[in-house]
Amino acid sequence: MKITLEKGDHVLVDFKKADEVHYLRWVIIDDKTSQFFEGTDKPPKLVYSSNFDGSVENHLKKLSSNDLDAIHDPNSLESVDETMNLTDQIYGCCEGYPTDRNPTSRLNYFKKHTVKVSAFYKGSPRRTVKQILQENELRKHIRDLLEKRDWNNMSSREMHDKLKAEVFKDSRFTWAKEKFRMPRINWFKFVLLIIVIIILLPIIIIWQMIVQFGYENKDKYFTTYRSDIPTKKTEFLEEYEDLTVGEDPETGKKDMVINYQNQFSQLVDMKPGKVRLITFKAMMLFARVIIPIKYVEGTLLNIPTIHFARWVLFDDNKRVLFFSNFDGSWQQYLGDFIDQSGWGLSAIFSNTTIFPRTNWLGITGILSMNNFMPKSKTFFPGGAYDEEHFLAWSRSTELPTDIWYSAYPDLSIKNVNNNSRIRSLLAQNLSEKRAEKFFELI
Repeated sequence: MKITLEKGDHVLVDFKKADEVHYLRWVIIDDKTSQFFEGTDKPPKLVYSSNFDGSVENHLKKLSSNDLDAIHDPNSLESVDETMNLTDQIYGCCEGYPTDRNPTSRLNYFKKHTVKVSAFYKGSPRRTVKQILQENELRKHIRDLLEKRDWNNMSSREMHDKLKAEVFKDSRFTWAKEKFRMPRINWFKFVLLIIVIIILLPIIIIWQMIVQFGYENKDKYFTTYRSDIPTKKTEFLEEYEDLTVGEDPETGKKDMVINYQNQFSQLVDMKPGKVRLITFKAMMLFARVIIPIKYVEGTLLNIPTIHFARWVLFDDNKRVLFFSNFDGSWQQYLGDFIDQSGWGLSAIFSNTTIFPRTNWLGITGILSMNNFMPKSKTFFPGGAYDEEHFLAWSRSTELPTDIWYSAYPDLSIKNVNNNSRIRSLLAQNLSEKRAEKFFELI
């Protein structure tokens, strides 16, 4: 069974019972019947990735429970067993999935097949799904109050105080009285990290020279253009993107559904050898350290559109999966990477096969993640800054996502963080100047 996303409809399945889930996806890889894996000799695999609140253990228990309803495709003529739940419906096609299906047997199966994440980013740290949805309702309520009430001849501070009193009278928003502090950069740890990097700089430079002259200059690199990628493959992937501009061939009408969010799934092979593996793992370690220290305010490498991103090294360290949930289009998303953080991206993916040729990836990647690297494409050309080849590489390694879910598809990451700021400022006693900034957020 294969359930695909419908054009113009990102949320195919109602996962509201899994109320701790921000995003989830299922992706089929190594399917030799697919145009994306022609000629593969690997057995097909079903990959599940999710962004959730709480522990992995609790999330797997939720997935293993009997609570998720089965999918009923209205366009399918096949009957669905009413007693089957979503988990069994999907994983019943997988080898080794228990025939005696109950929460315990499912949980043991998922634990056995869980793969550790190499690096992870969240654009709204310390926010649960419940909090994000509540804060969005709070912002809407405040906007309604501002539009329906008379606020003439009142200062911003007076308006704020009156709004706070009005909101806190409403039993729906008693939770907003609890103080919430927006995440901030930990400058102490960041300075310590810089000191460690300076101490390790001689080793980093020597290692970089080994990679550059011993490997990068000799490796085969990506030289294909997007026009060389099979049209059928590109068109298939584009069905999942830019859903506001396509014309429905059946009705001849423009698709007017506005989707603020998008997703990206990518599979690449690691270059052989311990040097490349050590370099990649070092970059993943560096990402795990610096992200919770520095990238906690809604931007990753100066890119303000990413909700979640993760890198997963798997298959005996031979392959890498990259998943991202972001705002806007595929072109805009990758364009931001090129303009804002080309070297950060190159430092990671140049350790995978057939990437555009990269120069001095290690030291430039570390410096770029610390904002010490000029953002000019001419500083060290190549890698992700080789725009034509990089975009073609991204498209050629992209995978279609079979099921994708977002708990708040109408919110950008900027919306999410602004709503948290509104909630935080509402509960405070503000000066006139800060009250003015509060109303700028609404």
